Amino acid sequence: MPSEITASNPAAIAMRDVHLSLGEGASRVHILRGVTLSVERGVAIGLVGPSGSGKSTLLMTAAGLERPDSGSVTIAGEEITGLSEDRLARFRGQRIGIVFQAFHLIPTMTALENVAIPLELAGMPDAAERAAAELAAVGLGARLGHYPGQLSGGEQQRVAIARALAPRPAILVADEPTGNLDEATGRDIIDLLFGLRQARGTTLLLVTHDLALAERCDRVIRLRAGQIVEDDRARAVA
Repeated sequence: MPSEITASNPAAIAMRDVHLSLGEGASRVHILRGVTLSVERGVAIGLVGPSGSGKSTLLMTAAGLERPDSGSVTIAGEEITGLSEDRLARFRGQRIGIVFQAFHLIPTMTALENVAIPLELAGMPDAAERAAAELAAVGLGARLGHYPGQLSGGEQQRVAIARALAPRPAILVADEPTGNLDEATGRDIIDLLFGLRQARGTTLLLVTHDLALAERCDRVIRLRAGQIVEDDRARAVA
């Protein structure tokens, strides 16, 4: 069940009147147009809409990977809009896990190293042990020493999920996490992702073109031309 939003229990994600443009000069495009969004803790949100609707940009903005031109973004009660790049990077490393369509693994590092290095950079003394435990949790306990090139696409995405969840983030954002996988493998990855996030009470923000996948979420938000045009909030509180 989602947590009620109160002054002492703030929203997991709160965006207020967010505008964001990308590009320079004549090629500059207004992507997000006054987006206001509040996400309860522990809820799974599906972001859907046509290509170019702004859903991936909204997700990146909520994760602190894009800075809005105006408006505010608050994560678990802390406004991140004005943080320096260093503070924002530390905040993301501790609070936000990110899974992309492309796996973004370092090819010269083993599965264990790909998961452990971000933990070491965050100053966690048990990085290797935690990384091994996370890889075991995604079914790769026997593949710790394998390099990305020795793993299938589904296995690489499992490593990426382990890396995202290893810091035990409050929020997990996923941008088309099955886009590079075949249907059967993608289904397995989604089952894994939803199972782990539910077991840990993690808030999930998921971008997908797959409406059936979006329907697995507690709440479905539809975007068009950089604006929220439909918000099935009733699903989250039913």
